[in-house]
Amino acid sequence: MTTPKKLFIKTYGCQMNVYDSERMAEALGGQGYVETQTPDDADMILLNTCHIREKAAEKIYSELGRYKGLKADKPDLKIGVAGCVAQAEGQEIMRRQPMVDLVVGPQSYHRLPEMEAKTRAGEKALDTDFPEEDKFEKLKSRPKAQRGPTAFLTVQEGCDKFCAFCVVPYTRGAEVSRPVDRILTEARDLVERGVREITLLGQNVNAYHGAGPDGSEYTLAKLIWDLDKVDGLERIRFTTSHPNDMTDDLIEAHGTCSKLMPYLHLPVQSGSDRILKRMNRSHTADSYLRLIERIRAARPDILMSGDFIVGFPEETEEDFQATLDLVEEVNYGYAYSFKYSTRPGTPAAERPQVDPAQADDRLQRLQALITRQQRDIQNSMVGRTVSVLFEKPGRLPGQMGGKSEYLHAVHVADAPVSVGEIAQVRIVDAAANSLAGVID
Repeated sequence: MTTPKKLFIKTYGCQMNVYDSERMAEALGGQGYVETQTPDDADMILLNTCHIREKAAEKIYSELGRYKGLKADKPDLKIGVAGCVAQAEGQEIMRRQPMVDLVVGPQSYHRLPEMEAKTRAGEKALDTDFPEEDKFEKLKSRPKAQRGPTAFLTVQEGCDKFCAFCVVPYTRGAEVSRPVDRILTEARDLVERGVREITLLGQNVNAYHGAGPDGSEYTLAKLIWDLDKVDGLERIRFTTSHPNDMTDDLIEAHGTCSKLMPYLHLPVQSGSDRILKRMNRSHTADSYLRLIERIRAARPDILMSGDFIVGFPEETEEDFQATLDLVEEVNYGYAYSFKYSTRPGTPAAERPQVDPAQADDRLQRLQALITRQQRDIQNSMVGRTVSVLFEKPGRLPGQMGGKSEYLHAVHVADAPVSVGEIAQVRIVDAAANSLAGVID
């Protein structure tokens, strides 16, 4: 019997990279690889990279440096770099780290089996093309293993918005939507393997415009309604959205589709119209706030989440105060805030930069406001009954943990439930990052 080769994948960044890593593991599973949780016994190490955060490429080079000893001790070990840093850096990765055997961009990971074979023959393998073929259809899945109760499902990739701070259009390419029938097939397969909640993924997911079974163009809302009919699928979420693509039918779906969870991540980035224009965001603070009003009118209990960049080039204290004002008005259940960092090749990188100490101060002030809002909303859940999908045992004996419909982490002591069950839970206590409850 052939001893299986071991694959260690380290995933950075967004949920789409998590999904991509799963599919890369499936692609290499056909070559006899099984996943391992440590690089020490791996036959291949694959870093699935993200290029969004500051000094992303340098962090990957630093990570690669940690594997030099492993490579020296185990010359047959293959090391690969995938994802957005791979797309952006390409051949430069192999030049700076000659021990790297394989570099593959996010649109080409279906070619991993051929690339892996090339490395086994002693050659280097590089593919950062934007191929015409559908990578999802080219992948060959491993035998159908059971899954946990939640899963990601990519429905759309790429972005046409060209925000001034963002590299996604350059690393992921133009917006492409998968056909509806292929998404439904994958969703049904996931449900058959134990999944009860699916999060639809896209760099700009609500710009989805895939081809329907009858040849018509589907919106994201229409896709959600088709997924609503999948037996055994109990919950639907989607991320990440753009305010300009929040269509009327999608807003309506939040109020009428019982499987669509009352949680929406809708990044605005700034509360200043001047900065939004400089970001090339093509919406205003007021249009965003009016949009939130419409969404809440459709689903009053919806929990809003957002993204913010502080210290964007030329941002003044007045601009920053406009962001604080917007956050106060929306009252976010979750929000993710970051200090602006330059991305070579993007328009914002060439503009006058905000003093780093000033940007740090603004970030701390914004995060203090967001933390207060999040904690207030957590505390407001005490006494309420929520629907919890249990995902795994907790840290304590007999404890089970899962997520509410609002994406709050909830744990229950001595819970008479199993992984994959959905139960009504009355919240009895709120901590900074989780809720405690009892089965009703």
